[in-house]
Amino acid sequence: MALDRTGQAEAFDAIGDHYDEAFPHKEGQVASAEWLIASLPAGSRVLDLGCGTGVPTARRLAEAGLQVVGVDLADRMVALARGNVPTGVFHQADIADLRPGGPCDLGRFDAVTAFFALLMLPRAEIPLALRTVHHLVLPHGLFALSMVEADVDDFSIPFIGRTIRVSGYLREELREIVEATGFEVVEETSYTYAPATVDVQPEVQIFLRCRRRA
Repeated sequence: MALDRTGQAEAFDAIGDHYDEAFPHKEGQVASAEWLIASLPAGSRVLDLGCGTGVPTARRLAEAGLQVVGVDLADRMVALARGNVPTGVFHQADIADLRPGGPCDLGRFDAVTAFFALLMLPRAEIPLALRTVHHLVLPHGLFALSMVEADVDDFSIPFIGRTIRVSGYLREELREIVEATGFEVVEETSYTYAPATVDVQPEVQIFLRCRRRA
């Protein structure tokens, strides 16, 4: 499958520090991170896909004594994450690079997070990305993800002064796709979120807490 990331990483490179200003409250991410912390032994390895600036997820996981590895497509986000979470290890990479036999082998993990990372992909790639996550997380390991609830595919939107392309699902379809790739959804929550910027519309955020089947 030919991957098209045109403009995606560049947009987030340009947004940089303004991302956390536009999205200052991340209650869903914080709650899911606390679920992981309560569920995992100290020292467990956790992969944060689409780690962004490292705040709040990677930072909170590291503070709790977990070994954090982060991946992001944007160089600027990786640089910010390294500064915000000095005990973490961060890589500039595409999720497709992490597939079995791909160019970036980070090993296996006790848990994986993907907060709004998959919405940056066209729908055709999302099941492939979920299968990659299934490969990365150990049997019975944990997976926390979030998406914006929307029936769109690779749809261009204004985003903090730039343009990005996003995809989404209605919640029942999202659950079906996640379960079809080998995960059990153990809990679902949702939040209505209004970003602190005029060009990003209010949205419904869906958070799934999952466990990999053996």
